[in-house]
Amino acid sequence: MRTQTTSCEDNLVEFKTGIFKSYHALPESYDEYFDRKGEPHEELKGIVEYFTKFSLEDFLSFHDKSENFFFRRSISFNVYSDEKGVEKIIPVDLLPRVIAATEWKAVEEGLRQRVQALNLFLTDIYGRQQILKDIPILKKVVLGSKGFCTELIGITPPHGIYVHVAGVDVIRDSANCFKVLEDNLRVPSGVSYVLESRNMMKNIFPEIFAKIKIKSVNVYPFQLRHALHSIAPDNPMMVLLTPGPYNSAYFEHVFLARRMDCPLVQNSDLVVESNKVYLKTTKGLKQVHIIYRRTNDDYIDPTVFNPNSLLGVPGLVKAYLAGNVVLANALGNGVADDKAIYPFLPDIIRYYLAEEPILAQVVTYSALNPKDLQYILANLTSLVIKPVDESGGKGITFGAKATQKQLEEVKSQLKANPRNYIAQPLEELSACPTITGRDVCPRRVDLRPFVVTGKTTWVLPGGLTRTAVDRDSYIVNSSQGGGTKDTWIVE
Repeated sequence: MRTQTTSCEDNLVEFKTGIFKSYHALPESYDEYFDRKGEPHEELKGIVEYFTKFSLEDFLSFHDKSENFFFRRSISFNVYSDEKGVEKIIPVDLLPRVIAATEWKAVEEGLRQRVQALNLFLTDIYGRQQILKDIPILKKVVLGSKGFCTELIGITPPHGIYVHVAGVDVIRDSANCFKVLEDNLRVPSGVSYVLESRNMMKNIFPEIFAKIKIKSVNVYPFQLRHALHSIAPDNPMMVLLTPGPYNSAYFEHVFLARRMDCPLVQNSDLVVESNKVYLKTTKGLKQVHIIYRRTNDDYIDPTVFNPNSLLGVPGLVKAYLAGNVVLANALGNGVADDKAIYPFLPDIIRYYLAEEPILAQVVTYSALNPKDLQYILANLTSLVIKPVDESGGKGITFGAKATQKQLEEVKSQLKANPRNYIAQPLEELSACPTITGRDVCPRRVDLRPFVVTGKTTWVLPGGLTRTAVDRDSYIVNSSQGGGTKDTWIVE
């Protein structure tokens, strides 16, 4: 963190009040709290005034309370990059990320539009495949996707809903424009951290919630339960299927099952007979109509997908294909959140909805397109290269930081398997004041809102804000050591 006085040439912000008195915004980023004159954004004036009442020592004490809160509730996740141990208490910063309700309205509308188009896209490619005829390059992208399940062609889930829960990663760029970074449509995780972070913040700062109108997030489990029940028979039996306690998101599985008032089950608790799924109970078998699954496609049924899976339910896919059970999310969604599909999403929205995309997305080059590949190879040092089948920030190459040897390796990979890569300019993420040790420093952030779809679509107000661990980092994923913030949508 800089300690010298801010100069006009640096174009930095210095807000000389309370805990923010030494805060210096990143010159290239949109700052989530302060404008270029050092004044709080309109929706943050009361919040900044409230937090300046506390010293850094107060916040360090509050941080201990927050860690104890999460420790007592066993709120943990896996950090695969840490050699000292993978299971960690999720780090939550106590300065919230704040978004005005007027700004959020456009984000919410854009998310609804995007999920609607994605459901229509999935219905089409597993049905008539008309878009593959009308946009030929998509045929190669879709049919070459590891997430495309040919076994599901001709099968449409209830009400044509494939994406019951979407986690759409959104950034705010340097021009204060919200953009979609990627879609998560298989088993998106993180919503339990949103709800528990809010509970913790209310516990530590009850006064601010009494003074400022902050949209509630606590209805999420009810909204998800209601959405799934709306597309099932009357009085349905619903279960949450978990891979088990060794899964990185197991806390979330337990949390949601309790909040949704449904049994938490593993594969051994279920059995398929006559193409129907049953739960084993002390009173005998009970038919299951809805499975909110947190097990990936590859492991869901060893008779259809991975034969070595010890996590799946034999015969489950047959019951699904027979229409006797709702799987949420539906099988086969991986093709739609394949990063190779991402560059075509604006065209997909226009194709199915005859509308312009409400939410922008990052300029993206598909290495599968010969012209794009030529551009990528000529501009490697100014691009970010992403493998389409990785997640959690893994496998990404920042061209500007790569060695010559790394660049040559990337070139070889791009030429050998162009379908497996996309490239984007380095997009400047917005930054938010974050407590780091004994300072308040800017850290880049993104946002994962959660979109729930049954007969209607509902968007969780806010979502999971993730923060980079270092000043110069653009990687915010918790699995790579990043932290989180509570996200406030304020009137």
